[in-house]
Amino acid sequence: MGKDIGDKFCRWYTASVRVRYQESDQMGVVYHANYLNWFEIGRTEMIRELGISYRSMEDQGVLLPVTDLDMKFSQPARYDDEITIFTRMTAFSKLRIGYAYEVRRLSDEERGLLFQKQYSEEHELPGELLVSGSTSHVWVNREWQPVRLDKGAPGLYIALEQSLSGGGDR
Repeated sequence: MGKDIGDKFCRWYTASVRVRYQESDQMGVVYHANYLNWFEIGRTEMIRELGISYRSMEDQGVLLPVTDLDMKFSQPARYDDEITIFTRMTAFSKLRIGYAYEVRRLSDEERGLLFQKQYSEEHELPGELLVSGSTSHVWVNREWQPVRLDKGAPGLYIALEQSLSGGGDR
């Protein structure tokens, strides 16, 4: 899928949410489709941390539909858990992008230390793994035609490229 990042530095970005009652069943276990929403939260917050909002991306006429999805369930999240979504890019080109995700339950101590360290792909992530997964996306315009990101949204393209190489201080 375009440029393989391989061993380039690509850090994990984090977002935390508390499991809401409506996201769980009568046994207090999270319904599986909610993890897809959490993957999207991870992507959205990662892009925001790079200084670009999805809204501004869409205002530029660039959309990012999912073309492939993979999920592996290890342990259930439960009602009222505070979970952390770890998100990183795994592939990137002018036409496509791929992400990896890990949804984890952290202890209070691990959560307190979370922002004192940056995690890259070679680091063991804290907490108990609940779900891991990946998504693939293609850059399209409003007519759902493929678009080169470097032409359609050059600021976003530069920010993502810098993220791949460890550039910037975010």
